[in-house]
Amino acid sequence: MNILRQAGVYVRDRFAGLIQETDEGYCFAYDPTYLTAEHASAVSLTLPLRTEPYTSRTLFPFFDGLIPEGWLLGVVSRNWKIDQKDRFGLLMVACHDCIGSVCIREVEA
Repeated sequence: MNILRQAGVYVRDRFAGLIQETDEGYCFAYDPTYLTAEHASAVSLTLPLRTEPYTSRTLFPFFDGLIPEGWLLGVVSRNWKIDQKDRFGLLMVACHDCIGSVCIREVEA
């Protein structure tokens, strides 16, 4: 499995894990240090805390749901020159300062 792109997932500004785009789909894994933290909380109800990574052929619905929709999606797509079908690219540029407790920050592969 080759990693194409990856991003850090933060919960309340604490590094919680990595989401990766691979040649086989997507992978999300919680950071072992985060899992042992006293106040660790799941990124979402669909991705409960666990040591095993989550894998999917498509972008996980929770993360896809963070991406803007409608006219705002058009603005993000035009301003960053990212195809609206590039869901992972949109996630990395549009979700580094989301409303709510989860944010996404790009990291080098």
